[in-house]
Amino acid sequence: MKELSLNILDITQNSIKAGAKNISIFLDEDTNYKLTLRIIDDGCGMTAEVVERVKNPFFTSRTTRKVGLGIPFLTLAAEQTGGGVSIESFSESEYPENHGTTITATFDLQHIDFTPLGDMVTTISLLIHGNPGLDFEFRHTKPSAVVELSTRQMLEVLGEIPLDSPEVIEWIRESLAEQYLTFYGD
Repeated sequence: MKELSLNILDITQNSIKAGAKNISIFLDEDTNYKLTLRIIDDGCGMTAEVVERVKNPFFTSRTTRKVGLGIPFLTLAAEQTGGGVSIESFSESEYPENHGTTITATFDLQHIDFTPLGDMVTTISLLIHGNPGLDFEFRHTKPSAVVELSTRQMLEVLGEIPLDSPEVIEWIRESLAEQYLTFYGD
């Protein structure tokens, strides 16, 4: 994929299909130009066998196509910068009270092969707009700045106003865009 934000969208869509009600997307940049991406969900999780199989592009649980490229593409993007991907998952059948998946990918931001981050404002806005009943937490940090949004906190303020209303989606886009101006402005 040409942008990391598209990988994030794809992996998060897998979380949604796995029945997740709470999804966290964290991007953490450190002072050594390392980026760590974590996508955490409370979906149905995967068994250890399935975790190994999702790394193979010729495995998918989808019926609409015969290949699953989300994890392999993310792995390729991370490994080509000297990073990597790990998957920790607890299946609902084995852990009925504490199930879900955490995908962690690390990247070297200065590596010539680093895939650009892309448009996180649109990615997060689309996820919320298309899934207003889910709780999303987004946070992108570096030592000097942070961009964050929590639908749970928004709902506490909005009350009965739906998250997918045009005015709310526009506010989400503007809020994230304004935060990113400050984030990249230093």
